[in-house]
Amino acid sequence: MKIIKTDAVDFVEFFRKLRQRGGAFTPKLLSSVAEIVSTVATKGDEALFYYTAKFDHQELNEKTVEVTPAERKEALAQVKPEDWKVIKLAAGRIEKYHRHQIVRGWSVNDERGIELGQRVFPLQRVGIYAPGGKAFYPSTLLMAAIPARLAGVKEIILATPVKGGKLNPLIAAAAEISGVQRIFKIGGAQAIAALAYGTKSIPQVDKIVGPGNAYVAAAKKMVFGQVGIDMIAGPSEILIIADKTAKASFVAADMLAQAEHDEMAAAVLLTPSENLAREVSREADKQLKSLARKEIIESSLTKYGAIIITKDIKEAVEMVNLFAPEHLELMVENPEKILKQVRNAGSVFLGSFTPEALGDYIAGANHILPTGGTARFSSPLGVYDFVKRMNVLSFSPNALEKLSKQTVRFAQMEGLDAHANSVIVRNNNIKKGSKDG
Repeated sequence: MKIIKTDAVDFVEFFRKLRQRGGAFTPKLLSSVAEIVSTVATKGDEALFYYTAKFDHQELNEKTVEVTPAERKEALAQVKPEDWKVIKLAAGRIEKYHRHQIVRGWSVNDERGIELGQRVFPLQRVGIYAPGGKAFYPSTLLMAAIPARLAGVKEIILATPVKGGKLNPLIAAAAEISGVQRIFKIGGAQAIAALAYGTKSIPQVDKIVGPGNAYVAAAKKMVFGQVGIDMIAGPSEILIIADKTAKASFVAADMLAQAEHDEMAAAVLLTPSENLAREVSREADKQLKSLARKEIIESSLTKYGAIIITKDIKEAVEMVNLFAPEHLELMVENPEKILKQVRNAGSVFLGSFTPEALGDYIAGANHILPTGGTARFSSPLGVYDFVKRMNVLSFSPNALEKLSKQTVRFAQMEGLDAHANSVIVRNNNIKKGSKDG
């Protein structure tokens, strides 16, 4: 894992490459995904089943593409009692946290004769994508489905590739607990296209949420506008700001945990303490030896792991705001003080006893977070992502007359005389009515 100082000659270029490690989608990938999406959009089930057989090696048809109640029951029967308890605990904490995000409509009397407001409606149908490649993530399913249910979404459906035609028991448990009504055995870009455009077997949804590989991310980008999406998720990342009070074994453990995701994950320590930097490097090497996903972690840390020695904590915070990380840990003497200076991050973990893993599973806050610097303008997934708002306006004749002159003038400023006329004819009618009276 590279140790580098911020005043090093090559630091600026190194940090730039680190921030942009996800990169843009390659032309080859975009071309492949575009073909899949357009073919599924035009040919429906025929294309969906073809690509599922080609990429996931599963032969499906109209009768077998959806997980049956019997298949769900079979999968649920395989869940260990202790696993049920953990999933239920996580679900309960996620629900408790997200209840604070429920959005309600409002209405105000702006002034006499004018009423303005908004109505809030849940989306009708949402599609959740759950990966089924290198790993299964029942935690992510909970994070997506529970806020949707709390928002009042009428139908929540799940698309997830299955291995050997069997639904993963932990995914089945998470779906059961969180309120997923229907599950389909499809994955990849073809699943995203099917959810976006609908086929004979797959209902069209209003929004697609959930992470996936580069093909899934590219497909979500392409169908945006046809449906809503949560975000274009990139490789996972963690930045840790630590001072001399931090425990090296804690810092190293959290960096290794992040690198465990995949070879593109980034784990970065920012510290003004050279002693801590060296200790963390030694501790990471020590802990790595006993970890099951050692090869993935080594690859990730070699390419995108870094220990950056900063001038001070202030410079570390400036770099965090520039990077806008998905996860930020503050292992410093006074984390609350540093938090006030942080503008850009998906989730922030305060103190040495708040590891990022808590946020992944049990804490309750959502772990579907903006990546790749998008925390500059994006937020964690929440209940608010599953509702839409509708403006409501009501003017009395007197209120219209009061603002008619200014409205007409604004329309004329923009050269839209028909807009102006729509107000003038009403105003004339109001004046005529008062004369008649």
